[in-house]
Amino acid sequence: MKTLLNRAGLGAAIIFAATPVVAESHVAPDVSQHTIFILNSLLFLIGGFLVMWMAAGFCMLEAGLVRTKNVSMQLTKNVALFSLAAVGYWLIGFNLMYPGDGWAVAGYLGTFSPTTLEPVGVAADAVGDISYATVGSDFFFQLMFCAATASIVSGVLAERIKLWPFLIFTVVLVSIIYPIQASWKWGEGFLDQMGFLDFAGSTVVHSVGGWAALAGALILGPRIGKYKDGRVNPMPGSNLPLATLGTFILWLGWFGFNGGSQLAMGSIGDVADVSRIFANTNAAAAGGAIAALVLTQMVFGKIDLTMVLNGALAGLVSITAEPLTPSLGMATIIGAVGGAIVVFAVPMLDKFKIDDVVGAIPVHLFAGIWGTLAVVLTNGKASVTTQIMSIVIVGVFTFVISLVVWRILKATMGIRVTEEQEREGLDKSELGMEAYPEFGKGSQFT
Repeated sequence: MKTLLNRAGLGAAIIFAATPVVAESHVAPDVSQHTIFILNSLLFLIGGFLVMWMAAGFCMLEAGLVRTKNVSMQLTKNVALFSLAAVGYWLIGFNLMYPGDGWAVAGYLGTFSPTTLEPVGVAADAVGDISYATVGSDFFFQLMFCAATASIVSGVLAERIKLWPFLIFTVVLVSIIYPIQASWKWGEGFLDQMGFLDFAGSTVVHSVGGWAALAGALILGPRIGKYKDGRVNPMPGSNLPLATLGTFILWLGWFGFNGGSQLAMGSIGDVADVSRIFANTNAAAAGGAIAALVLTQMVFGKIDLTMVLNGALAGLVSITAEPLTPSLGMATIIGAVGGAIVVFAVPMLDKFKIDDVVGAIPVHLFAGIWGTLAVVLTNGKASVTTQIMSIVIVGVFTFVISLVVWRILKATMGIRVTEEQEREGLDKSELGMEAYPEFGKGSQFT
Protein backbone atom coordinates (compact mmCIF):
# COMPACT_ATOMS: atom_id res chain seq x y z
CA MET A 1 0.00 0.00 0.00
CA LYS A 2 2.82 2.39 0.91
CA THR A 3 4.44 1.73 -2.47
CA LEU A 4 1.20 2.52 -4.25
CA LEU A 5 0.81 5.78 -2.34
CA ASN A 6 4.34 6.77 -3.16
CA ARG A 7 3.73 6.14 -6.84
CA ALA A 8 0.46 8.09 -6.76
CA GLY A 9 2.21 10.98 -5.06
CA LEU A 10 4.97 10.97 -7.63
CA GLY A 11 2.42 10.99 -10.48
CA ALA A 12 0.50 13.87 -8.93
CA ALA A 13 3.72 15.83 -8.49
CA ILE A 14 4.60 15.37 -12.15
CA ILE A 15 1.13 16.53 -13.26
CA PHE A 16 1.24 19.49 -10.88
CA ALA A 17 4.67 20.50 -12.08
CA ALA A 18 3.55 20.39 -15.70
CA THR A 19 0.34 22.34 -15.18
CA PRO A 20 1.78 25.91 -14.82
CA VAL A 21 3.49 25.65 -18.21
CA VAL A 22 0.15 25.18 -19.96
CA ALA A 23 -1.72 27.62 -17.77
CA GLU A 24 0.77 30.42 -18.18
CA SER A 25 1.27 30.16 -21.93
CA HIS A 26 -2.40 30.06 -23.05
CA VAL A 27 -1.03 29.50 -26.54
CA ALA A 28 -2.51 26.74 -28.71
CA PRO A 29 0.07 24.52 -30.34
CA ASP A 30 0.75 25.31 -33.99
CA VAL A 31 -1.39 23.33 -36.40
CA SER A 32 0.39 22.22 -39.51
CA GLN A 33 -0.88 23.23 -42.93
CA HIS A 34 -1.43 19.56 -43.67
CA THR A 35 -3.70 19.22 -40.63
CA ILE A 36 -5.69 22.30 -41.63
CA PHE A 37 -6.06 20.89 -45.13
CA ILE A 38 -7.31 17.57 -43.75
CA LEU A 39 -9.76 19.16 -41.28
CA ASN A 40 -11.17 21.53 -43.90
CA SER A 41 -11.68 18.63 -46.29
CA LEU A 42 -13.35 16.65 -43.53
CA LEU A 43 -15.74 19.52 -42.82
CA PHE A 44 -16.75 19.63 -46.48
CA LEU A 45 -17.31 15.88 -46.61
CA ILE A 46 -19.37 15.77 -43.40
CA GLY A 47 -21.31 18.88 -44.41
CA GLY A 48 -21.80 17.45 -47.88
CA PHE A 49 -23.40 14.23 -46.79
CA LEU A 50 -25.63 16.11 -44.35
CA VAL A 51 -26.80 18.37 -47.19
CA MET A 52 -27.22 15.30 -49.40
CA TRP A 53 -29.62 14.00 -46.75
CA MET A 54 -31.74 17.08 -47.49
CA ALA A 55 -32.52 15.47 -50.85
CA ALA A 56 -34.32 12.77 -48.89
CA GLY A 57 -36.08 15.47 -46.89
CA PHE A 58 -37.34 17.28 -49.98
CA CYS A 59 -38.43 13.95 -51.43
CA MET A 60 -40.40 12.90 -48.33
CA LEU A 61 -41.91 16.36 -47.84
CA GLU A 62 -43.16 16.52 -51.42
CA ALA A 63 -44.41 12.93 -51.42
CA GLY A 64 -46.39 13.67 -48.28
CA LEU A 65 -47.91 16.92 -49.57
CA VAL A 66 -49.08 15.74 -52.99
CA ARG A 67 -52.15 13.60 -53.50
CA THR A 68 -51.82 9.81 -53.53
CA LYS A 69 -52.14 9.56 -57.32
CA ASN A 70 -48.99 11.67 -57.79
CA VAL A 71 -46.63 10.29 -55.11
CA SER A 72 -44.55 8.04 -57.38
CA MET A 73 -44.09 10.90 -59.82
CA GLN A 74 -42.61 13.11 -57.10
CA LEU A 75 -40.29 10.33 -56.00
CA THR A 76 -39.14 9.83 -59.58
CA LYS A 77 -38.53 13.54 -60.12
CA ASN A 78 -36.44 13.83 -56.96
CA VAL A 79 -34.19 10.89 -57.77
CA ALA A 80 -33.81 12.08 -61.37
CA LEU A 81 -33.07 15.73 -60.57
CA PHE A 82 -30.44 14.77 -58.01
CA SER A 83 -28.72 12.51 -60.53
CA LEU A 84 -28.87 15.12 -63.30
CA ALA A 85 -27.43 17.72 -60.94
CA ALA A 86 -24.45 15.43 -60.26
CA VAL A 87 -23.67 15.10 -63.96
CA GLY A 88 -24.45 18.69 -64.99
CA TYR A 89 -22.45 20.20 -62.14
CA TRP A 90 -19.48 17.98 -62.99
CA LEU A 91 -19.53 18.73 -66.74
CA ILE A 92 -20.24 22.47 -66.57
CA GLY A 93 -21.44 23.89 -63.27
CA PHE A 94 -18.50 23.70 -60.86
CA ASN A 95 -15.91 25.51 -63.01
CA LEU A 96 -18.57 27.95 -64.19
CA MET A 97 -19.25 28.76 -60.54
CA TYR A 98 -15.63 28.72 -59.32
CA PRO A 99 -13.44 29.81 -62.26
CA GLY A 100 -10.54 31.00 -60.09
CA ASP A 101 -8.27 32.93 -62.44
CA GLY A 102 -9.99 31.52 -65.51
CA TRP A 103 -12.95 33.85 -65.97
CA ALA A 104 -14.27 34.05 -69.54
CA VAL A 105 -15.66 37.48 -68.64
CA ALA A 106 -13.98 38.69 -65.45
CA GLY A 107 -16.40 38.75 -62.53
CA TYR A 108 -19.42 37.77 -64.63
CA LEU A 109 -18.92 34.50 -66.52
CA GLY A 110 -16.69 31.59 -65.60
CA THR A 111 -15.34 28.80 -67.78
CA PHE A 112 -17.15 25.92 -69.46
CA SER A 113 -15.12 22.84 -68.60
CA PRO A 114 -15.55 19.61 -66.61
CA THR A 115 -14.31 19.20 -63.07
CA THR A 116 -10.97 17.42 -62.58
CA LEU A 117 -9.96 15.87 -59.27
CA GLU A 118 -6.50 15.40 -57.78
CA PRO A 119 -4.61 12.24 -58.83
CA VAL A 120 -5.06 9.08 -56.79
CA GLY A 121 -2.79 9.16 -53.73
CA VAL A 122 -1.68 12.71 -54.39
CA ALA A 123 1.38 13.83 -52.43
CA ALA A 124 1.27 16.89 -50.18
CA ASP A 125 3.70 18.89 -52.29
CA ALA A 126 1.54 18.35 -55.38
CA VAL A 127 -1.55 20.00 -53.90
CA GLY A 128 -1.89 23.57 -55.09
CA ASP A 129 -3.36 25.32 -52.06
CA ILE A 130 -2.40 23.16 -49.10
CA SER A 131 -4.18 25.46 -46.63
CA TYR A 132 -7.63 24.94 -48.13
CA ALA A 133 -9.16 21.54 -49.01
CA THR A 134 -9.31 18.82 -51.63
CA VAL A 135 -11.08 19.50 -54.92
CA GLY A 136 -13.17 16.38 -54.40
CA SER A 137 -14.51 17.49 -51.02
CA ASP A 138 -15.21 21.02 -52.27
CA PHE A 139 -16.95 19.74 -55.40
CA PHE A 140 -19.03 17.25 -53.41
CA PHE A 141 -20.12 19.87 -50.89
CA GLN A 142 -21.06 22.48 -53.50
CA LEU A 143 -22.89 19.94 -55.65
CA MET A 144 -25.35 19.29 -52.82
CA PHE A 145 -26.32 22.98 -52.76
CA CYS A 146 -26.90 22.87 -56.50
CA ALA A 147 -29.20 19.85 -56.20
CA ALA A 148 -31.15 21.51 -53.39
CA THR A 149 -31.98 24.42 -55.71
CA ALA A 150 -33.59 22.06 -58.22
CA SER A 151 -35.57 20.31 -55.47
CA ILE A 152 -37.31 23.59 -54.66
CA VAL A 153 -38.73 23.79 -58.17
CA SER A 154 -40.01 20.21 -58.08
CA GLY A 155 -42.50 20.75 -55.27
CA VAL A 156 -44.05 23.95 -56.61
CA LEU A 157 -44.91 22.48 -60.02
CA ALA A 158 -46.16 19.12 -58.76
CA GLU A 159 -49.26 17.28 -59.99
CA ARG A 160 -49.54 18.82 -63.47
CA ILE A 161 -46.13 19.06 -65.16
CA LYS A 162 -44.74 16.53 -67.61
CA LEU A 163 -41.66 14.67 -66.48
CA TRP A 164 -39.27 15.26 -69.39
CA PRO A 165 -39.75 19.03 -69.79
CA PHE A 166 -39.19 19.36 -66.05
CA LEU A 167 -35.97 17.35 -66.28
CA ILE A 168 -34.73 19.42 -69.24
CA PHE A 169 -35.32 22.59 -67.24
CA THR A 170 -33.47 21.00 -64.33
CA VAL A 171 -30.40 20.46 -66.53
CA VAL A 172 -30.40 24.14 -67.55
CA LEU A 173 -30.89 25.25 -63.95
CA VAL A 174 -28.15 23.15 -62.36
CA SER A 175 -25.64 23.51 -65.21
CA ILE A 176 -26.00 27.16 -66.16
CA ILE A 177 -28.47 29.37 -64.26
CA TYR A 178 -27.46 28.41 -60.72
CA PRO A 179 -23.66 28.32 -61.29
CA ILE A 180 -23.51 31.66 -63.11
CA GLN A 181 -25.34 33.67 -60.45
CA ALA A 182 -23.54 31.79 -57.66
CA SER A 183 -20.19 32.74 -59.21
CA TRP A 184 -21.10 36.39 -58.79
CA LYS A 185 -20.97 35.95 -55.01
CA TRP A 186 -19.24 32.72 -54.01
CA GLY A 187 -16.88 32.62 -57.00
CA GLU A 188 -15.62 36.10 -56.05
CA GLY A 189 -17.49 37.77 -58.89
CA PHE A 190 -18.87 41.28 -59.13
CA LEU A 191 -21.51 40.95 -56.38
CA ASP A 192 -18.85 39.79 -53.95
CA GLN A 193 -16.68 42.74 -54.92
CA MET A 194 -19.65 45.04 -54.26
CA GLY A 195 -19.79 43.72 -50.69
CA PHE A 196 -22.84 41.47 -50.99
CA LEU A 197 -23.13 39.12 -47.99
CA ASP A 198 -24.87 35.74 -48.22
CA PHE A 199 -23.16 33.26 -45.91
CA ALA A 200 -24.84 30.01 -46.98
CA GLY A 201 -27.35 30.95 -49.64
CA SER A 202 -30.64 32.60 -48.65
CA THR A 203 -30.41 34.30 -52.04
CA VAL A 204 -27.79 32.27 -53.93
CA VAL A 205 -29.62 28.97 -53.33
CA HIS A 206 -33.09 29.44 -51.90
CA SER A 207 -34.43 32.52 -53.64
CA VAL A 208 -32.96 31.26 -56.93
CA GLY A 209 -34.96 28.06 -56.60
CA GLY A 210 -38.00 30.15 -55.68
CA TRP A 211 -37.64 32.50 -58.66
CA ALA A 212 -37.24 29.57 -61.07
CA ALA A 213 -40.29 27.87 -59.56
CA LEU A 214 -42.39 31.07 -59.70
CA ALA A 215 -41.63 31.48 -63.40
CA GLY A 216 -42.67 27.89 -64.01
CA ALA A 217 -45.86 28.22 -61.97
CA LEU A 218 -46.92 31.30 -63.95
CA ILE A 219 -46.40 29.53 -67.29
CA LEU A 220 -47.88 26.22 -66.12
CA GLY A 221 -51.00 27.53 -64.40
CA PRO A 222 -52.84 26.09 -61.39
CA ARG A 223 -54.11 22.55 -60.95
CA ILE A 224 -57.59 21.74 -62.21
CA GLY A 225 -60.16 22.68 -59.58
CA LYS A 226 -57.76 24.53 -57.30
CA TYR A 227 -59.44 27.88 -57.93
CA LYS A 228 -63.11 27.64 -58.84
CA ASP A 229 -66.07 30.00 -58.48
CA GLY A 230 -63.98 32.50 -56.57
CA ARG A 231 -63.00 29.93 -53.95
CA VAL A 232 -59.74 28.21 -53.06
CA ASN A 233 -60.33 24.48 -52.89
CA PRO A 234 -57.96 22.63 -50.54
CA MET A 235 -56.21 19.57 -51.98
CA PRO A 236 -54.88 17.71 -48.92
CA GLY A 237 -51.65 15.78 -49.20
CA SER A 238 -51.41 12.02 -49.10
CA ASN A 239 -49.34 11.55 -45.97
CA LEU A 240 -48.69 14.16 -43.28
CA PRO A 241 -46.49 11.82 -41.19
CA LEU A 242 -44.23 11.53 -44.24
CA ALA A 243 -44.23 15.31 -44.74
CA THR A 244 -43.34 15.81 -41.07
CA LEU A 245 -40.50 13.31 -41.36
CA GLY A 246 -39.27 15.19 -44.44
CA THR A 247 -39.24 18.43 -42.48
CA PHE A 248 -37.14 16.93 -39.69
CA ILE A 249 -34.73 15.46 -42.25
CA LEU A 250 -34.34 18.89 -43.84
CA TRP A 251 -33.85 20.42 -40.39
CA LEU A 252 -31.03 17.95 -39.73
CA GLY A 253 -29.44 18.48 -43.15
CA TRP A 254 -29.41 22.23 -42.60
CA PHE A 255 -26.67 21.87 -40.01
CA GLY A 256 -24.40 20.73 -42.81
CA PHE A 257 -25.80 23.40 -45.13
CA ASN A 258 -24.98 26.28 -42.79
CA GLY A 259 -22.25 24.77 -40.63
CA GLY A 260 -20.22 23.54 -43.58
CA SER A 261 -20.38 27.00 -45.12
CA GLN A 262 -17.89 28.18 -42.51
CA LEU A 263 -15.50 26.55 -45.05
CA ALA A 264 -12.80 26.01 -42.44
CA MET A 265 -12.20 23.80 -39.41
CA GLY A 266 -8.47 24.22 -38.86
CA SER A 267 -8.53 26.45 -35.80
CA ILE A 268 -10.23 26.83 -32.43
CA GLY A 269 -12.05 29.90 -33.78
CA ASP A 270 -13.38 28.02 -36.80
CA VAL A 271 -14.72 25.14 -34.72
CA ALA A 272 -16.30 27.56 -32.25
CA ASP A 273 -17.95 29.37 -35.16
CA VAL A 274 -19.28 26.14 -36.65
CA SER A 275 -20.77 25.31 -33.25
CA ARG A 276 -22.33 28.77 -33.04
CA ILE A 277 -23.81 28.33 -36.52
CA PHE A 278 -25.37 25.00 -35.52
CA ALA A 279 -27.00 26.56 -32.47
CA ASN A 280 -28.31 29.60 -34.37
CA THR A 281 -29.63 27.43 -37.20
CA ASN A 282 -31.61 25.33 -34.75
CA ALA A 283 -32.93 28.41 -32.93
CA ALA A 284 -34.21 29.95 -36.17
CA ALA A 285 -36.04 26.77 -37.15
CA ALA A 286 -37.69 26.65 -33.74
CA GLY A 287 -38.66 30.32 -34.01
CA GLY A 288 -40.25 29.77 -37.41
CA ALA A 289 -42.25 26.76 -36.24
CA ILE A 290 -43.49 28.51 -33.10
CA ALA A 291 -44.49 31.64 -35.02
CA ALA A 292 -46.51 29.57 -37.52
CA LEU A 293 -48.04 27.54 -34.68
CA VAL A 294 -49.27 30.63 -32.85
CA LEU A 295 -50.28 32.65 -35.90
CA THR A 296 -52.36 29.92 -37.55
CA GLN A 297 -54.29 29.54 -34.29
CA MET A 298 -54.84 33.30 -34.12
CA VAL A 299 -55.61 33.90 -37.81
CA PHE A 300 -57.47 30.74 -38.81
CA GLY A 301 -58.79 29.57 -35.45
CA LYS A 302 -57.02 26.21 -35.84
CA ILE A 303 -53.40 25.15 -35.99
CA ASP A 304 -52.36 24.18 -39.52
CA LEU A 305 -49.69 21.46 -39.47
CA THR A 306 -48.47 22.17 -43.01
CA MET A 307 -47.98 25.82 -42.08
CA VAL A 308 -46.01 24.80 -38.99
CA LEU A 309 -43.77 22.53 -41.08
CA ASN A 310 -43.17 25.27 -43.61
CA GLY A 311 -42.70 27.77 -40.79
CA ALA A 312 -39.75 25.74 -39.51
CA LEU A 313 -38.29 25.56 -43.02
CA ALA A 314 -38.81 29.31 -43.53
CA GLY A 315 -36.94 29.93 -40.29
CA LEU A 316 -34.06 27.86 -41.61
CA VAL A 317 -34.03 29.72 -44.93
CA SER A 318 -34.14 33.06 -43.11
CA ILE A 319 -31.04 32.37 -41.00
CA THR A 320 -29.04 30.94 -43.89
CA ALA A 321 -27.76 34.30 -45.15
CA GLU A 322 -26.10 35.02 -41.79
CA PRO A 323 -26.09 32.19 -39.24
CA LEU A 324 -22.84 33.24 -37.54
CA THR A 325 -23.21 36.76 -36.12
CA PRO A 326 -26.68 36.70 -34.46
CA SER A 327 -27.20 35.83 -30.81
CA LEU A 328 -29.50 32.90 -30.04
CA GLY A 329 -32.30 35.35 -29.30
CA MET A 330 -31.87 37.27 -32.53
CA ALA A 331 -31.62 34.02 -34.52
CA THR A 332 -34.95 32.95 -33.01
CA ILE A 333 -36.53 36.26 -33.98
CA ILE A 334 -35.16 36.12 -37.54
CA GLY A 335 -36.59 32.61 -37.89
CA ALA A 336 -39.94 33.69 -36.38
CA VAL A 337 -40.33 36.42 -38.99
CA GLY A 338 -39.75 33.76 -41.65
CA GLY A 339 -42.50 31.63 -40.12
CA ALA A 340 -44.86 34.60 -40.10
CA ILE A 341 -44.09 35.26 -43.76
CA VAL A 342 -45.31 31.78 -44.64
CA VAL A 343 -48.62 32.19 -42.79
CA PHE A 344 -49.48 35.38 -44.68
CA ALA A 345 -47.81 34.63 -48.05
CA VAL A 346 -49.60 31.35 -48.76
CA PRO A 347 -53.08 32.98 -48.83
CA MET A 348 -51.62 35.88 -50.82
CA LEU A 349 -50.43 33.54 -53.57
CA ASP A 350 -53.88 31.98 -53.66
CA LYS A 351 -55.41 35.41 -54.23
CA PHE A 352 -53.24 35.74 -57.33
CA LYS A 353 -54.11 32.14 -58.31
CA ILE A 354 -50.49 31.05 -58.17
CA ASP A 355 -50.66 27.37 -57.31
CA ASP A 356 -47.70 26.31 -55.17
CA VAL A 357 -48.39 22.72 -54.13
CA VAL A 358 -45.94 22.51 -51.21
CA GLY A 359 -45.61 26.19 -50.25
CA ALA A 360 -42.02 26.46 -51.49
CA ILE A 361 -42.31 29.99 -52.90
CA PRO A 362 -43.09 31.58 -49.50
CA VAL A 363 -40.50 29.37 -47.78
CA HIS A 364 -37.59 29.72 -50.18
CA LEU A 365 -38.23 32.92 -52.15
CA PHE A 366 -39.96 35.25 -49.69
CA ALA A 367 -38.13 34.04 -46.59
CA GLY A 368 -34.91 33.99 -48.61
CA ILE A 369 -35.33 37.68 -49.41
CA TRP A 370 -36.10 38.44 -45.78
CA GLY A 371 -33.07 36.49 -44.57
CA THR A 372 -30.78 38.34 -46.97
CA LEU A 373 -32.06 41.69 -45.73
CA ALA A 374 -31.82 40.58 -42.09
CA VAL A 375 -28.03 40.28 -42.43
CA VAL A 376 -27.78 44.01 -41.74
CA LEU A 377 -29.32 43.49 -38.28
CA THR A 378 -26.30 41.64 -36.91
CA ASN A 379 -23.40 42.03 -39.36
CA GLY A 380 -21.87 45.50 -39.31
CA LYS A 381 -20.19 44.91 -42.67
CA ALA A 382 -23.53 44.59 -44.47
CA SER A 383 -25.04 47.43 -46.52
CA VAL A 384 -28.80 47.60 -46.99
CA THR A 385 -28.35 49.11 -50.45
CA THR A 386 -25.93 46.40 -51.57
CA GLN A 387 -28.14 43.63 -50.18
CA ILE A 388 -31.21 44.97 -52.01
CA MET A 389 -29.33 45.53 -55.26
CA SER A 390 -27.96 41.99 -55.15
CA ILE A 391 -31.39 40.49 -54.44
CA VAL A 392 -32.80 42.36 -57.45
CA ILE A 393 -29.93 41.41 -59.78
CA VAL A 394 -30.05 37.72 -58.91
CA GLY A 395 -33.86 37.72 -58.98
CA VAL A 396 -34.19 39.38 -62.39
CA PHE A 397 -31.50 37.18 -63.91
CA THR A 398 -32.99 33.94 -62.60
CA PHE A 399 -36.64 34.80 -63.24
CA VAL A 400 -36.12 36.11 -66.79
CA ILE A 401 -33.89 33.24 -67.93
CA SER A 402 -36.21 30.70 -66.31
CA LEU A 403 -39.25 32.30 -67.92
CA VAL A 404 -37.59 32.11 -71.35
CA VAL A 405 -36.66 28.45 -70.88
CA TRP A 406 -40.14 27.52 -69.68
CA ARG A 407 -41.73 29.32 -72.66
CA ILE A 408 -39.43 27.54 -75.11
CA LEU A 409 -40.28 24.19 -73.56
CA LYS A 410 -43.99 24.99 -73.66
CA ALA A 411 -43.82 25.99 -77.34
CA THR A 412 -41.71 23.04 -78.48
CA MET A 413 -42.82 20.02 -76.47
CA GLY A 414 -45.48 21.22 -74.07
CA ILE A 415 -44.98 21.24 -70.32
CA ARG A 416 -48.41 20.31 -68.98
CA VAL A 417 -50.24 16.99 -69.06
CA THR A 418 -53.77 16.84 -70.48
CA GLU A 419 -56.81 17.43 -68.30
CA GLU A 420 -57.66 13.74 -68.43
CA GLN A 421 -54.12 12.74 -67.41
CA GLU A 422 -54.10 15.23 -64.56
CA ARG A 423 -57.39 13.91 -63.22
CA GLU A 424 -56.26 10.29 -63.28
CA GLY A 425 -52.90 11.19 -61.74
CA LEU A 426 -49.36 11.48 -63.06
CA ASP A 427 -48.34 8.14 -61.57
CA LYS A 428 -50.55 6.44 -64.13
CA SER A 429 -50.37 8.86 -67.06
CA GLU A 430 -46.62 9.59 -66.94
CA LEU A 431 -45.22 6.47 -65.28
CA GLY A 432 -47.79 3.82 -66.14
CA MET A 433 -48.30 2.96 -62.48
CA GLU A 434 -51.38 2.67 -60.34
CA ALA A 435 -51.69 5.27 -57.61
CA TYR A 436 -49.36 4.65 -54.71
CA PRO A 437 -51.28 3.22 -51.72
CA GLU A 438 -52.08 5.39 -48.76
CA PHE A 439 -49.90 5.09 -45.68
CA GLY A 440 -50.35 1.72 -43.96
CA LYS A 441 -52.52 0.17 -46.67
CA GLY A 442 -49.97 -2.11 -48.26
CA SER A 443 -47.81 -1.99 -51.35
CA GLN A 444 -48.87 -1.49 -54.94
CA PHE A 445 -46.58 -4.37 -55.81
CA THR A 446 -48.44 -6.95 -53.68
